[in-house]
Amino acid sequence: MDTLYFILILVVAIIAYSVITWLYQRKIVKTLNEQQFREGYRKAQLIDVREPNEYEAGHILGARNIPLSQFKMRMKEIRPDKPVYLYCQSGMRSGRAAQTLYRKGYKDLSHLEGGFKKWSGKIKVK
Repeated sequence: MDTLYFILILVVAIIAYSVITWLYQRKIVKTLNEQQFREGYRKAQLIDVREPNEYEAGHILGARNIPLSQFKMRMKEIRPDKPVYLYCQSGMRSGRAAQTLYRKGYKDLSHLEGGFKKWSGKIKVK
């Protein structure tokens, strides 16, 4: 019976953590649909946080690749005074990247709803 209580408490804790993280992300980063993203990304810093092999397979025209795995080391490449538009494959990694940037003082953060897999605009393939 103790094992059952432990598992139940663990599941509740994981769900609570997930909800709190989701609410925090909604507060710090704007989630834009494709149309909204298209309207603003040319005036912003467009960052693809996917890994290099994903980026080379296809990326939004004009995007710079700063993988989430290298993000903390390469954040200096992103200007804090300009809007930052982030995207990844599905939206999870770009949300985590936005949290990292927010903690370092970046305020104008947006990411693409649904990520690159929902993008229907122009792409570049290496």
